[in-house]
Amino acid sequence: MKKEIKLYTWPHCPYSNGAKRLLNERGLKYIDVNIYQNNEMRNELEEKTNHYTVPFIFIGDSCIGGFEELQELDIRGELEELLK
Repeated sequence: MKKEIKLYTWPHCPYSNGAKRLLNERGLKYIDVNIYQNNEMRNELEEKTNHYTVPFIFIGDSCIGGFEELQELDIRGELEELLK
């Protein structure tokens, strides 16, 4: 069973949309949580992860960062392994 992928995104953010596009292209299912007007949740995520921009991407219980980190994992071939 694969670990859950959860994204905390803004609908008009190019990095949020890039992360969703990459996951869709890989056929990976994810949960998308729109935090555009939820400053309380964004502040909680920033405090919890030390990451300050959307998207906040979690694989299982771990925050991997944002789109650039997701893209790097994919390029290095480590994304599928991380999902196990």
